[in-house]
Amino acid sequence: MRAIDETSMTLWMLVSHKHEFKAKIWTKESETLFDQNIKQFSNIVKVGESAFIYVTTLTFSQTLAEGNRYNYDITFTDGQGTCKNLQKLMPDIVYGNQKTPSFCFNKRIKNILHGSCRKPHHTSRDGMLSVDQTIAQSFENDTSPPDLLILSGDQAYIDDVAGPTLFAINQVIDCLGLFQEDLPGATVNNSKQLPTDEHCYYQRPALLPDNETTETVISYFFKGKKKPIFTSVNANNHLISFAEVIAMYALIWSPEMWRYTALNPENIAPQFATTYAEELKWVEDFKQGLSKVRRAMAHIPVYMIFDDHDVTDDWNLTRGWEDAVYNNAFAKRIVGNALIGYWLCQGWGNDVSKLSPLTEKLLPFFTATGITEHDKVIDILLHWDQWHYTLDTQPKVVVLDTRTQRWRSESSLSKPSGLMDWEALCDLQQELINQPAVIMVSPAPIFGVKLIETIQRIFTFFGRALVVDAENWMAHKGTASVILNIFRHYKTPPNFVILSGDVHYSFVYDITLKFRRNSPHITQITSSGIKNEFPARLLNWFDRLNRILFGTKSPLNWFTQRRNMTIRHRRPSNQQISTLLNGSGIGQVKVNHDCSEVDATVLLSNGEEVEFIKRD
Repeated sequence: MRAIDETSMTLWMLVSHKHEFKAKIWTKESETLFDQNIKQFSNIVKVGESAFIYVTTLTFSQTLAEGNRYNYDITFTDGQGTCKNLQKLMPDIVYGNQKTPSFCFNKRIKNILHGSCRKPHHTSRDGMLSVDQTIAQSFENDTSPPDLLILSGDQAYIDDVAGPTLFAINQVIDCLGLFQEDLPGATVNNSKQLPTDEHCYYQRPALLPDNETTETVISYFFKGKKKPIFTSVNANNHLISFAEVIAMYALIWSPEMWRYTALNPENIAPQFATTYAEELKWVEDFKQGLSKVRRAMAHIPVYMIFDDHDVTDDWNLTRGWEDAVYNNAFAKRIVGNALIGYWLCQGWGNDVSKLSPLTEKLLPFFTATGITEHDKVIDILLHWDQWHYTLDTQPKVVVLDTRTQRWRSESSLSKPSGLMDWEALCDLQQELINQPAVIMVSPAPIFGVKLIETIQRIFTFFGRALVVDAENWMAHKGTASVILNIFRHYKTPPNFVILSGDVHYSFVYDITLKFRRNSPHITQITSSGIKNEFPARLLNWFDRLNRILFGTKSPLNWFTQRRNMTIRHRRPSNQQISTLLNGSGIGQVKVNHDCSEVDATVLLSNGEEVEFIKRD
């Protein structure tokens, strides 16, 4: 279930047959709001012989009422004349004694779940299970569930795939007949040759085109960097083809296709057997929770925005990176295929009407047998700059695109680009003017851990921004200046809530501006990752040194952008001194009507709830 407003709801489905589906939506009092065939309300994209993506927006016969619960169901008649609904197809998609899925509508936002960074084979439990548990408790206790779920980046790790997951991906491609493609500049002519290539598993860097252009690509991509896009340990199974990307999405949100896969090692070099076996344990654990993940995502509005791993690590980080990638046909195809997958499986459902101009351009290229003019599709997507969106809620939710509207450095190819350019920031300011309060979603924290930002700045000075992923709002002088001036503007909302992720740990800041009579109050809640964590020992040192060097009263702050603001850290309730929380889970934020009161908690995947305690 994707976007919901007072008059419509959007559903996303991946199905194996193009059936005649019928949807019904009704109130608790059995009053019908919708009961029709969904074909005329759907955009249907064929991505394989037995794979169809439906993005369906249903318009209600009357407006939804605040706080009410609504039931919905989808039925179809199979070839034998048997009528099946969601519960018959998927008995585990409902809670308790429910007969069908349902949702609560709230335009006034009070309770948000949010998080980022969900890597299937990470050695921790899946934080999305906490979403399911929270919704289940609302049914058990007859209380209001969270209003919406915001996923702020790295929902899919296209560039960091486990061997067992890639093995399953190849089986899904065969099972669904996902469309293959010719690969320009690659050592294999067509994507269907990838599974049988000796370098398919854990050795994909060898599949890069071997020519002078590629050498240029590598020199820009990876100069001094230990985890480049195609050649690192983490990227040794980097997805390449469109079929692989679609198969990945089929495997991360549903248990269905896992039932058609066997994970017995095959075509894997002996030296990687130990790695495969270790990854397999965590992939199996990930699989076990997917029925609950699917159930949760069928009961709550879900909104998404990309970050780098949804496409590839360091996506558009520097001007040099962009020049290298987009001037190489094979590298551009890899990035483009991931972006096609994002459009189809994530971005489209956020705001169907806003993306309709893009949809109208792209749909003619998707035929019954495959994608025609593949490179033209990618060019259209790379030029699209409207991935950001807003929700007409109270308070207003503003979701930022910090990946495709970069403020590129004019002085150096290796300096980090700003996360948003001048024009995008001006548009953002217009969205904020005269709002009483705003919830802003930024994939990367606007106010980061200053010690880590300082380390990134040092590496950037020596031309090594890619070494430390120097992607923070303060890394580019122009972007940093403009975003801070937006906060200082006299028409700025008096209360901001910023939701962010990216960094694989969680923290909460309360920020006020100095030397201004009516400073806005800014609460930034960073919740990361859903299934990912920071190296524990290293984070402890960063946390300790950051408190020593850049505490609230530290004079070193006068040498940073923080000299005109006061930042207070909230302490996690399970720690005595530390301000950074390391653990997989989902963030929960509760706000009052004007966001003057903000409570932040992380629902850890181990069942623990950690509240961030506000300082007096």
